[in-house]
Amino acid sequence: MRTPDHPAADRGARASGPAPGRDEIVAMLAGLDGRSVRDVSESIESMELAWLLHQVEQRYGVRVELDEDQYGRMTTIDDAVDVLREAIGAA
Repeated sequence: MRTPDHPAADRGARASGPAPGRDEIVAMLAGLDGRSVRDVSESIESMELAWLLHQVEQRYGVRVELDEDQYGRMTTIDDAVDVLREAIGAA
């Protein structure tokens, strides 16, 4: 489910489609603490998940609303890609 935070979101003001892909997610996670994208682990910790969701909302101009099941499924990068596509749209 995607809820625009501002009108630009309705005009398609996104860099690469409605939901981030794997490379974008890895880059966002690397930005949390300045790691190289090569140093980003496949597993996602709780602080990384909070950062990732914040980054997605900021970059894509959407409010990400997840249910408990979706949060619980976001344990790896690939899982995050899948859940974000469900939540805000297919890439």
